[in-house]
Amino acid sequence: MLSVIIPAYNEEENIRKAAGVLSSILTAEKLDYELIFVDDGSGDGTWREISVLSAEDGCIKGVRFSRNFGKEGAIFAGLRRAQGNAAVIIDCDLQHPAELIPDMMKLHGQGFEVVEAVKRTRGRESIFYKLFAGIFYSAMKANSDIDLDRASDFKLLDRKVIDALLEMPERLTFFRALSSWVGFRRTRLEFDVRPREKGGSRWSFRKLFKFALSNLTSFTYFPMQLMTFIGLVFFVFALGLGINTLVQYFHGVSAEGFTTVIILVLITGSFIMFGLGIIGYYISKIYEEIKFRPRFIITQETGFDGKEQ
Repeated sequence: MLSVIIPAYNEEENIRKAAGVLSSILTAEKLDYELIFVDDGSGDGTWREISVLSAEDGCIKGVRFSRNFGKEGAIFAGLRRAQGNAAVIIDCDLQHPAELIPDMMKLHGQGFEVVEAVKRTRGRESIFYKLFAGIFYSAMKANSDIDLDRASDFKLLDRKVIDALLEMPERLTFFRALSSWVGFRRTRLEFDVRPREKGGSRWSFRKLFKFALSNLTSFTYFPMQLMTFIGLVFFVFALGLGINTLVQYFHGVSAEGFTTVIILVLITGSFIMFGLGIIGYYISKIYEEIKFRPRFIITQETGFDGKEQ
């Protein structure tokens, strides 16, 4: 069986279309499948649509969160409920081409345990967004040896990979990187990102920045290493300035430059506070982990064991 996991947040307009497209493709391929929609605390009629479809089609199942826990939680909830020997994660807005799933299954049949769909083109993204994504992926690759260039959440995972991911106890997860970190035999397929048929992107710049910062610090020590480098630069600068001051002193030249001293104090003080902020951010992530709160809370399920809970 193939489990298809579809995270959904305020996707009322796309639920029925996504279910229809996926069902038609998988049925044509004569695949035994289940569609697992995960309602990530939507504020519209997303859950109503999922419930109706589940009542109409026994292959369609649904999980509803008590509130919005984020896409990462939705993906892991779907993986936890998946019963197939493989699972595909795909976006509800169909920007990921569902027609690629049969090709993924063929590669899985050839022995590949992870089939990654990578972006040939990024679709209608602004230049600023593409630049921000490029900087983030470059930083990840340079500091964690995880290459996420052109990566997406659109993947096929073998049951062994699913089980390995579910064994990880960490609360703050980054599926795209974790699915790469676990290893296993993998291959790639290219696709072109399609425009959304209905609705708009749920990602604001603030959310993107917070998401990128959280994931960068989850897999790298780059911010702390950056502060070490800045400290080394300032040490060399201070050493040179100290030697220059001593030379002037022994030559009987009084040291001048009160304004310069003030500026240096302000700059170094700013970097110290910046460094403390980075340390504090890492400590806050440790604090979030040791509380060991659940990644998500499920309030309703439908289609599992043929009933709604």
